[in-house]
Amino acid sequence: MTPSAFDLAYDELRARWPASTEERDVVTPYGRTRVHVYGPADGAPLVLLPGGSATGLVWFANAPALGERFRIHAVDLLGDAGRTERRGTPLKSADDLTAWLDALLDGLGLARTHLCGHSYGAWLAVKYALRAPQRVDRLALLDPTQVFAGFRPGYLLRALPTLIRPSQDRARAFLAWETAGVRPDEAWQRLYALATTVPDRKLVAGGRPPIAGLSMPVLTLLAEHSRAHRADKVADRARRTLPHGEVALLPEATHHSLPLTAPQQLNDRLMDFLR
Repeated sequence: MTPSAFDLAYDELRARWPASTEERDVVTPYGRTRVHVYGPADGAPLVLLPGGSATGLVWFANAPALGERFRIHAVDLLGDAGRTERRGTPLKSADDLTAWLDALLDGLGLARTHLCGHSYGAWLAVKYALRAPQRVDRLALLDPTQVFAGFRPGYLLRALPTLIRPSQDRARAFLAWETAGVRPDEAWQRLYALATTVPDRKLVAGGRPPIAGLSMPVLTLLAEHSRAHRADKVADRARRTLPHGEVALLPEATHHSLPLTAPQQLNDRLMDFLR
């Protein structure tokens, strides 16, 4: 079978990961889940959840540094583009997503882990940390959406064409608008644009989680120039809601350019927190 344009772009970005990266397909009741695993076998586990359409490969610029200390597990999200299959138990709600993540950690043999999510992945990480706090050591949220605040109306208006009639051109135009002044990696942009056109995607949405109930240490890193929301307002709400958490701005970053831009700064922040 001739590989699709998405598969070719996926393999191109996969080649940017360290050569010793392992590909694991973990069986869950919801289907097989693709996980990119890198780092020392005895390293503390760190599960990475990407934003929508980003795929688990988006962490390629972070993996080399984080993988020196941690055993990284970068996940292709259930219901999104990537090489995770949606079969078996139907995906209907946020509860299904957290049940899937529970089964995934079981399949990876992780009784406990550090958990880090970006955007939609951060929302899912919070949902899971509230469901299974005994399995999450530390929680890192990168420009989380639908956690401390909703989306800016202007952001939703710009995103709407990519949702109603997805195309590579519309996805590219949306990325160019949101990441103005910062040019994310071209190979990743190509994969992101193609991901928005993959048929039968099903990103389960939900309300804002009761974050005051989080019991583990939480780091919130916000993109200074995010167009998804007002970073200063989100930072203020994060500090008020989680008075014992850590909150910081990543200078010059935009919502969709994370975690690709200034990876060293992001990696340093994460490693300081996860230590």
